[in-house]
Amino acid sequence: MEGHDAMTTTAAAPPEPATDAPPAPRRVLRVRLVTALVIVIALAGAGGLAFHRVFAFGDLVPVITVAAVAPVVLVALLSWPRRRTWPLWISVLATAAAWTLIAGLTLFHGDFTVVGGALRDSWKGTLTSLLPAPGRPELLVLPHALVWLAAFGGAELAVRTETKAAPALPAVAVFCVALLLGVNGPGSNLPVAAGLAGLVGALTIVRSGGRPLWLIAGLPAAAAIGLLGAAVGPYLPMRGEAYDPRATVKAPPPQQRDSISPLDRVSAWLQTPDQQMFTVRADAPEDWRLAVLDRFDGVTWTSGARFVPAGSRIPEDPRVHRTRVVQRFTVQELPGVWVPAADRPRTVQGLAVATDPGSGVLTAGRPLRSGQAYTVTSMVPDYDAARLADAQPARDAEAQAASGLPESPGTTAKTAEVPAFRRLAQAITKDQDTAFQRAAKLADYLRTAARYDVTGLPGHTYAQLRYFLGTSKRGTSEQFATAYAVLARSIGLPARVVVGFRPGVGGNGSWQVRSGDVLVWPEVAFAEIGWVPFFPTPEETGASKKPDSVPAGETQQKLEAAQKSAAAHKKDNGGSGKHGAPAPKAPARPAHKTSPTPPWVYGVAAVPLLPAAYLAGVLIVPVLRRRRRRGGATPAARITGAWEQTREALGAVGLPAVTALTAHEVAGFGAERVPGAEAHLRPLADLVNRSRYAATPPGPDTAEAAWRHTEEIRRLVRRTAGLRRRLARRLHPRSLRPR
Repeated sequence: MEGHDAMTTTAAAPPEPATDAPPAPRRVLRVRLVTALVIVIALAGAGGLAFHRVFAFGDLVPVITVAAVAPVVLVALLSWPRRRTWPLWISVLATAAAWTLIAGLTLFHGDFTVVGGALRDSWKGTLTSLLPAPGRPELLVLPHALVWLAAFGGAELAVRTETKAAPALPAVAVFCVALLLGVNGPGSNLPVAAGLAGLVGALTIVRSGGRPLWLIAGLPAAAAIGLLGAAVGPYLPMRGEAYDPRATVKAPPPQQRDSISPLDRVSAWLQTPDQQMFTVRADAPEDWRLAVLDRFDGVTWTSGARFVPAGSRIPEDPRVHRTRVVQRFTVQELPGVWVPAADRPRTVQGLAVATDPGSGVLTAGRPLRSGQAYTVTSMVPDYDAARLADAQPARDAEAQAASGLPESPGTTAKTAEVPAFRRLAQAITKDQDTAFQRAAKLADYLRTAARYDVTGLPGHTYAQLRYFLGTSKRGTSEQFATAYAVLARSIGLPARVVVGFRPGVGGNGSWQVRSGDVLVWPEVAFAEIGWVPFFPTPEETGASKKPDSVPAGETQQKLEAAQKSAAAHKKDNGGSGKHGAPAPKAPARPAHKTSPTPPWVYGVAAVPLLPAAYLAGVLIVPVLRRRRRRGGATPAARITGAWEQTREALGAVGLPAVTALTAHEVAGFGAERVPGAEAHLRPLADLVNRSRYAATPPGPDTAEAAWRHTEEIRRLVRRTAGLRRRLARRLHPRSLRPR
């Protein structure tokens, strides 16, 4: 019977010419390995280049170059002199030590004590920075570490495995992480994705074997894959808004940027008006914004801005048409950390700044020093008079925060003061139809009802504003702007206070800004438009302006003209507008529909879960398969299951997956390679043959005996094969194949 099986096997067994083929020359194998390692370097670098939407190219390229090359060279040095590579744990320890050394030397200039903490906090710092993030070492350590891990993992897979595309997987994982962190960043990662596709194709070709000339001929095909991806990518249908992880990370709490508010410095600056603050070279004269104050407690105006680190790019406000203005600032005697710039900054070069995404105001990390220079590119708003005429007050979260007035701000105010401000504002604006007309009327009233006087009493509490409006009627732009903001808020107009400077003295593209050029002005938020400045201070348009001061820019002059025209409007007896017809209202904006999360987001989010799912599969599937085999419906099925389990165990010592071998041939193979296994393999083979060919079916006791032999064989194989071979076999994808 066994002979019959042997004859059948011999007749049915296919020829195996591949087994007798001569192995490739050692020189060819070395060339393939070196080529694969070079491609691994390129893959890791390409994966790191995807961070160009997170960091500027100039900051990123040196970091990822070192991180992509160094670990691959280290792996090559550990494996090249020996026929067998070093144990993996030695490579892991070596690369961890090398990364700490190189990161400490190149990023932190030898301060190794901060490397661990910087790596731990880098992800949160990156997610709470505006894109592109500042190129600081504590942030760049994140792409450095990820690219290093990708290069090390790819090199180890290239050296230790024969799977063709496996060394590319770590670089692809880094690309996915960079893709997620760079959402809404500048530029596009489509060229990087195309390059990765081409490099993966090249790696697969190199590791597939074949003649060197065939390999060289295949590289253009890999390049074609990348070019095809770059050409087709822009035409793929991708709808919806990308998921931004920054929306789920809480930004750090607001920090006190300066111990003294710029608003509290206004009076002192006006007393010494010739102090040189800074010089500006710009395309056009503008008002230079310094600070935005949107919180008022009845005593003090403060900033509620949430400043976050910014690289060279500041978020834009697309609600208003804007014109580009480039400015070059040189600081002279400007104190504090507030950074002057024209509204609204888009890029900053030469100075590390933090910014409030809502207002665009800039602050430096430390007080400005004399001689410090930086360049700002701003997009200055160009308001449309027709849109302003029909504008309604904004009702978003930012505007709501700038709408309230405290009724009792301590012992310095009385609860009756806010209603008094409200009655005055309502009396001033009673003849106006629209919100913009009411806002313009308030500014016109203050320009005509009070007088500019630098000797007026400083301060902006409720009591001081009541004295300014009702008694003295003299003050600086501090009193005019803060009184306007309180009156506007009292009738439902969201208002805030801005501290800045007039254009200064000069011309031909260069202006000298002095302390006497300080100016405070209010801004009101309108729906679909944003924050619009108003000019209630008489000095802004009156004859008291200094003769050598540069007039306001053309855009500001148009805005002032629109506000004066709106302030002159009066409602007729029928409650209609200027022409007797109801004032037109701006069309309602359609409700914003939240786009569903695109499917590719779930795919990117699932990438980190794939290794865990694979590991769970290779650990659980064999256990479930063994239970199925042992719990067969009949004793014969259980004996067959025991035999399949034994063959699977013998695979760890080299048993080929050829099903045509007879039971005793398998037993002989195992007896030669597993000491002590013959005592169990021969009886088990007999039980298998009897269960297949005997006239009477086996009983339950026979099935239990077969499984006892299987358990003993499994124990002996584990002792012979060793942990490394068994683990490699267990983690191999073939362990998941159904049997």
